[in-house]
Amino acid sequence: MYAIISDSGKQFKVEEGQELDVDFREVTKGDELKFNRVLAVSGDGGLKLGSPVVEGASVTAEVLGVQQGEKLVVQKMRRRKNSRRKNGHRQMYTRVRIGKIEGA
Repeated sequence: MYAIISDSGKQFKVEEGQELDVDFREVTKGDELKFNRVLAVSGDGGLKLGSPVVEGASVTAEVLGVQQGEKLVVQKMRRRKNSRRKNGHRQMYTRVRIGKIEGA
């Protein structure tokens, strides 16, 4: 059983028990998140596609904590002498474990 959810402009294919990194949210460890924008659900009865979402379907997930993504290097260089700038960036993510897929 799997579902395709949409969250903050991205689509994820999720299964029960899967761990997933979503965009940062101000939630504490152990809280429950509910994703209501379910685009498709696959179960025993077959595949249900939404237009655009499946009515009554939802995915619940448990928050495991906050973590940082990998480091990205942002480097700017112009054709002048000593005209260089190098910065780094690490995006914050919220790690969740998919618990229950409803609506199949």
